[in-house]
Amino acid sequence: QVQLVESGGGLVQAGGSLRLSCAASGSIFSRYDMAWYRQAPGKQRELVATITSGGNTYSADSVKGRFTISRDNAKNTVYLQMNSLKPEDTAVYYCAAARWEMYDYWGQGTQVTVSS
Repeated sequence: QVQLVESGGGLVQAGGSLRLSCAASGSIFSRYDMAWYRQAPGKQRELVATITSGGNTYSADSVKGRFTISRDNAKNTVYLQMNSLKPEDTAVYYCAAARWEMYDYWGQGTQVTVSS
């Protein structure tokens, strides 16, 4: 079991930056693969980026070159650095954790709004 709490969302102008944080507790964080998802109103949830327990990363084509996922196991925290934000990045961003194959653990989400 792991509990996840996101923070760092807010309102930003297009072209600006935000850094989201996801603090984990209740389990051994270093064993989990971690991911950031996002969901805009009326849209399907989409995968944004992942980082494995070994540190390998993946990012969706829509954010590649702009967003960077990272983790600090000593702080039980995963980050999403978001640069060059676009209005289409507006969504609720969720942190998720996977012990094996499935992302079974989710945070409450943090709202990111990018104004044009």
